[in-house]
Amino acid sequence: PLIKGAREAIIQLDQYYDLYFLSTPMWEVPESFMHKRLWLEKHFGSIATKKLILSHRKDLNLGKFLIDDRLHNGAAEFTGYHIHFGSEKFPDWKTVLNFFIKSK
Repeated sequence: PLIKGAREAIIQLDQYYDLYFLSTPMWEVPESFMHKRLWLEKHFGSIATKKLILSHRKDLNLGKFLIDDRLHNGAAEFTGYHIHFGSEKFPDWKTVLNFFIKSK
């Protein structure tokens, strides 16, 4: 299921940033690649069109920010600013949005 506030936050952030969805599929389950894309389409529609990057090493991708709820698969080594979603500093989407509003 979609985390509370996620859709609204992504819609707002999409107005100011060139967003991409970076995810790690289950490599042993090829269907997971397709299911991730279908899930994005279901919840974010055209915002997610041609914006999905699948990688087991998130630190190999370039960007200023990475919002991720985990530290695995290169998220902790990301060279930009890692927003650790669900952490004490960024517990929810409201807090994440406030961070970006202050950064503007």
